[in-house]
Amino acid sequence: MKLAHILLGVALATPATAFADGSHATDMTDAVKSGADSTKTATFDILAAHIHQEGRIATFHMTTVGQTGTTIPTAVGELAGAPVFAYVWPTSLDPSTVGFEGGTGILALAATSHPDFDDTPLYDENSDSDTTNDGAIWHSHWVVLTPTEACGAGALAVRDIPEGETPDMPLTWPGLPIFLDSPGYTPILSETEITVAVPFANAADLAGTSYDGVTAALKVNANLHAPLLCLTDVFDIASGDLSLPGVIKP
Repeated sequence: MKLAHILLGVALATPATAFADGSHATDMTDAVKSGADSTKTATFDILAAHIHQEGRIATFHMTTVGQTGTTIPTAVGELAGAPVFAYVWPTSLDPSTVGFEGGTGILALAATSHPDFDDTPLYDENSDSDTTNDGAIWHSHWVVLTPTEACGAGALAVRDIPEGETPDMPLTWPGLPIFLDSPGYTPILSETEITVAVPFANAADLAGTSYDGVTAALKVNANLHAPLLCLTDVFDIASGDLSLPGVIKP
């Protein structure tokens, strides 16, 4: 099943240049553009998604109708059933590009907020000398997405790591039994745009990479069992059909 069909099914079922006015993506002629939709939550209503390359740095941009990052999930008080909101850039990059086991799914960069848990143990996002209480602050992840029927018909999940298996993981993998990395790239929220600058070991990996933009909700399984983290709702897709029409140009 194509990724476009999967995400559309979920939706129906459920240092680079930064512009001060938060309009980089909408200003770029090669960005993936989307019209405003008054029926959608403005902070997740995508106007444009764009990734551009400067040497080994790729900068991920997403512009929305409302001010990005101002809507976060309501805490439920525990990890089981915890909600996650995310700005996501699905790409055509192989997961091995950033250190995951190769050929394991769809590599995506995500900026997330989830007040019920902290999955960035190496970082103190709110600078209070406690690295375990920062989950609500927008932070970055690499994730590998895969079709997972246990999340619902045609749904996606962050790929699980079955007990006893030891697939390749990035150095900054936080130890959760899923294909999720916590690399520490800080999302910049500027008016109606979110921006994340990401370094790559090899600039050649980036040229010609396809991408799209998605805003979505995920949820931790209430039983804390496989699948651990399901994609439960798609707020918006920049291309409309998740065809990954954007192309990174060197």
